[in-house]
Amino acid sequence: MPGTPDTDLPRPASGRTGGGRRSPRDLHPLAWWTWALALATAASRTTNPLLLLLVLAVLGYVVTARRTEAPWARGFKYYLVLALTVVAIRVVFRCVFATGITPHDHLLFSLPHIPTPAWYAGIRIGGPVSLEATLSAAFDGLRLACLICCIGAANTLANPKRALRVLPGALYELGVAVTVSLSVAPQLVQSVQRVARARRLRAGRAKGVRALRGIVVPVLEDALERSLHLAAAMDSRGYGRSGTATRRSRRTTGALMLLGMCGLCAGVYGLLDGTAPAALGLPAFLIGAGLCVAGLLLGGRRVRRTTYRPDRWRAAEFGVAGCGVAAAVLLFATVGYDATDLNPSLYPMSWPTLPPVPVFALLLAGAAGVIAPPPGRPPVPGAVPRPRGGTAAPTRTHSADRPSTEVTK
Repeated sequence: MPGTPDTDLPRPASGRTGGGRRSPRDLHPLAWWTWALALATAASRTTNPLLLLLVLAVLGYVVTARRTEAPWARGFKYYLVLALTVVAIRVVFRCVFATGITPHDHLLFSLPHIPTPAWYAGIRIGGPVSLEATLSAAFDGLRLACLICCIGAANTLANPKRALRVLPGALYELGVAVTVSLSVAPQLVQSVQRVARARRLRAGRAKGVRALRGIVVPVLEDALERSLHLAAAMDSRGYGRSGTATRRSRRTTGALMLLGMCGLCAGVYGLLDGTAPAALGLPAFLIGAGLCVAGLLLGGRRVRRTTYRPDRWRAAEFGVAGCGVAAAVLLFATVGYDATDLNPSLYPMSWPTLPPVPVFALLLAGAAGVIAPPPGRPPVPGAVPRPRGGTAAPTRTHSADRPSTEVTK
């Protein structure tokens, strides 16, 4: 109606703002985890270094485009350092423990050979190092590095506090432990940066090992203080309450979950190993899944969950998860390309190629950085937004990061 300020008008629901651009919001954490795990599954299918480098490029683009300003969103570079370390260790171990050298290999250099006793047969320390063995170790290490970076991308993009709310009620204790463990590394990095910044302000000039004592003690003190605050907050919200659950029901739930996980492990092993018995494959997997579902249903009866502003699964979540799943399906289907293109030959040595279908699949996974909406920005303390009419609008804070309250019956 005339004269009504802009602040009284209804805001756009969720999809787009008045200017046609999408409004910032945080994506559902399960969508990011589905995308990252599917991309890791696709990366595990190949040792082609060109495709693996494309996987790392896709991860870097999506993380750069859609990460938030939260503490856990700053740790992707440390996962990259860990991945490079894994590749280097894999290559060094392959060079030191030189085995499988054939007369047709191209020798690079030779390390001093250390004789081993007879009971240590089969392991050779030192000796000639071939180009084929080094490249094989580098390709395997690069694949493992991609898997590590996929998990790091999921930890960077998904809010662990919001991921806690979508777990089944029977797993809320495990969810709390996983959430705390996932947030430990980013918090320690933040503490180290804060202590180092404080030392620079105090003109601390010690470096290297001499500065370690002045950094470790404040960081450990800060970690202990945060742990105590977290324990107090969790206790005030009812975490860890056993309620009226009997000892028999808790033991039954634990037994069902343990047997179900064993069945799932045996089933996955039987499905992946072609030489395993038929009963160890799909039947064991289905029985394990059924036992896990029964344990979750039985354990969820004693937990009553209340959630403030529950996360909704919208079109963007379907698009992001679908991009990752489509990439994994295309690399597993091996349709439209030769399966040998995923694993280049080293005997004889040949230059790796870029098959079009896997490249398209990985680029499709990178489209998640475009499909996902811009991440929500935390409100600036003391800042009051002004509408177009000039009247100050009240500041609204987004409370989506608040964990759900666990109350037991």
